[in-house]
Amino acid sequence: MELTLAQWAVIACANGLVAALVLTKIRPELLFAGLALLLAASGLIEPQRLPELASNTAVITLILLLLVSAALEKTGLLARLGQHLFRPSYGQTLMRIGTSTVISSAFLNNTAVVATIAGVINRQVDHLPARLLLPLSYAAILGGTLTLIGTSTHLVVNSVLMEQGRPTLALLDFFPIGIAVAVAGLGLLLVIARYLPDRSVVTEQEQPYFIDAQLLATSPMVGRTVQQNGLRALNGLYLAEIVRAGKLVAPVAPDLVMQAGDKLVFCGEVDQLGELERFEGLELFAGSNGLLSDNLHEVLLSPTSNIVGKTLKQVDFRSRFDAAVVAMRRRGERLSGKLGGIELQGGDILVLAVGKRYVAERRVNRHFYHVGGTQLPRPLMPMQEWLLYAGFGAALIANLSFGVSLFLGLALLLLALVAAGVLNSNDIRQRFPFELWVIITGALALAEAFQSTGLAQVVANSLQAELSDAGVLTAFAGIYLLALVTTELMTNNAAAALVLPLALGLADAFGVSAMPFIMAVAYGASASFISPFSYQTHLMVMNLGNYRKRDYVQIGVPMSLLYSAIVLMLVPKVFPF
Repeated sequence: MELTLAQWAVIACANGLVAALVLTKIRPELLFAGLALLLAASGLIEPQRLPELASNTAVITLILLLLVSAALEKTGLLARLGQHLFRPSYGQTLMRIGTSTVISSAFLNNTAVVATIAGVINRQVDHLPARLLLPLSYAAILGGTLTLIGTSTHLVVNSVLMEQGRPTLALLDFFPIGIAVAVAGLGLLLVIARYLPDRSVVTEQEQPYFIDAQLLATSPMVGRTVQQNGLRALNGLYLAEIVRAGKLVAPVAPDLVMQAGDKLVFCGEVDQLGELERFEGLELFAGSNGLLSDNLHEVLLSPTSNIVGKTLKQVDFRSRFDAAVVAMRRRGERLSGKLGGIELQGGDILVLAVGKRYVAERRVNRHFYHVGGTQLPRPLMPMQEWLLYAGFGAALIANLSFGVSLFLGLALLLLALVAAGVLNSNDIRQRFPFELWVIITGALALAEAFQSTGLAQVVANSLQAELSDAGVLTAFAGIYLLALVTTELMTNNAAAALVLPLALGLADAFGVSAMPFIMAVAYGASASFISPFSYQTHLMVMNLGNYRKRDYVQIGVPMSLLYSAIVLMLVPKVFPF
């Protein structure tokens, strides 16, 4: 069948989006926002559909869930849970961590779950963190498959179904498949995770902290060589390079004469900062604010923070957070150049010297997860905590037992939390997932264009004709694999929104139930196991565990194969065609 001009335009938009996501560094939310506006401006979707898609009940439910999860993070529940996870036996510890993470991730934000438990893992001394952190990330994915609210992917699938006027999904529709996948996945982790590399000894070259200092004009070190100033024999630190007049000097020769204004770049152990403070006139990057006298906080930069992709100077880090970056490191890479000019990436570990306003400023939780040092205070009173627990449980029970929509239950709970002082308007403003909202709206707009132009049905009919001899099972498996591959190229939410219209059209073309195809898309789009960049928690633990890409392949390939085999085998049995 010959395609229309509008259908070709939709294909071009989809291909352009994928190419931009893969080949450029443009932030995904900008790409999806531009795509949605382009589709509306070109008439491929009705302009009034954009606000309707943005206010889709399932999308607003996701936003409400993330805001309520922000309140749950304040309780310290996960931190208290993490204190009881460790046993002398590696196998027992792994199962405790895996089981707790699976249960928590079925109802709470996966990123918060992983960040909190990862911080506890990083501080314990019984087992190597590298043997626990990557399994933790996989367990979070497995847990997200248990319920409708376990992962944003499931809620995006539900939003597409709602937009197309099809029956929506219930809270526990995913549970029969999800529990089988979770149990089998944890069993596999118990077998193969012990073979993760022993990274107990990490050299400075493999995972150094990057520390920046400036030589003041009044320093007696000016005019003397590196050797004469005693910078060649530091305890736990070494002088890696010097930035002079915008030019990089590396390696640093012992006889190099130091000049006023030199930026000195040190690598090594952050707890040896005292070595540098003894040099008169050598000012650390954090020193001018007088913050070094306070406790240091080791934090992990959230992949969803809006300061990712910018430098410390561009975001005016000190005045924005009342904190100065003393040191940073990134997945074992050796960073180069001035600290303030390095473009931040999700998963970077920063060591912060903080002021009083930082500790009191709740919005920092949107950007950072604490993995060491002093923890931020938990401001909730016991009665507030119990209100939060009871309210969240009541919203879930009301949905399961009485059919009260999650949207209504979570909205009422959020209102109660604001009234009780658990959350305030600043919390909501700072934790509102604007970037995710834009991405989902853009993905829904593209899905709408696929549907409204008839492209989804044309492609589905063509595939049905090609696969008619092979049968519906082959088509079902093909949709699952398409979702799995697409989620590696773009976000899991976008993959679900794009593949689902094709899956629904294919089910209609075969004249069978759509539920197996819906589940194929939901589980395929959640199967982010192999690439460290396919899921934000993978990126978080990559830095903490000093993992390399081959570690993800070593664990992720067997996990993906087992996960896929279970999904492809059980979905048609639980949800017959």
